[in-house]
Amino acid sequence: MTKPNTTTSPVVLITGCASGIGKALAQAFHAQGHRVCATARRVDALGELAALGILTKQLDVTDQAGITSLLGQLSAEGLHIDTLVNNAGYGAMGPLMDVSMAEWQKQFDVNVFAPMALIQSVLAGMVHRHAGRIVNISSVSGVMPTPFAGAYCASKAALNAMSDALRMELAPLGIQVTTVQPGGIASGFGDAAGNTVVLQAGSPYEPIRSAIMGRASESQQNATPALVFANEMVTAVMRPGCPPVLRIGEKSSLLPALKQWLPERLLDKVLSKKFGLNQLKRD
Repeated sequence: MTKPNTTTSPVVLITGCASGIGKALAQAFHAQGHRVCATARRVDALGELAALGILTKQLDVTDQAGITSLLGQLSAEGLHIDTLVNNAGYGAMGPLMDVSMAEWQKQFDVNVFAPMALIQSVLAGMVHRHAGRIVNISSVSGVMPTPFAGAYCASKAALNAMSDALRMELAPLGIQVTTVQPGGIASGFGDAAGNTVVLQAGSPYEPIRSAIMGRASESQQNATPALVFANEMVTAVMRPGCPPVLRIGEKSSLLPALKQWLPERLLDKVLSKKFGLNQLKRD
């Protein structure tokens, strides 16, 4: 199918660019010559990117009206979304019996439903042009769940499944879908996750509180620098024949391999010991 003529210019739209991976991705796409629109809930957090000449916009990914408004602004400025990078997300941490349903809803609102809302909002233009890229930043945690991160792992597993289905459905329409499953990437994720650890008063997990807090910061141990990750990712996703799933960063290959090859009972035993669950056993 011949691509229709268009008078607008392509742009890479990235969510969650205030810090960490999102900020590094905006810098990497920009450095490699792409027009970037970097977004975050607080536009004042994007000052460093704006100083580089990157277009910055306010966006709360859970606000459909805000998504519609942003796309309208970009269209008015003569821009269309050629590449959407769904990066915004967070990790709800804590024993599942202590994580409220409200927190579960928020976790999926941000990590699953918001990316889908953005995808649906940009697809009409991509389908019309018979071209486009969707990049969903997931996690190896969606492949190998661990104790005390169940809600986060479940949301990333859902994002992985959603991306797989989209990849097959959109390929005939000329749209590439890539799932990125980072390992440990140096960012503020550990601090943010630590602030969202849920441990109810009187929880039977109180004796191993330190292990639960340790899970929140686990990804930051020997982590790959965010800009190293971003440069590798951008080069890969913009290359023809990009793999459908990219694993980049510390332990990004190791953890899925452990999940695939270790017997479930053995893996349970290893993870239970690592995160202190063996200390709760009673005689």
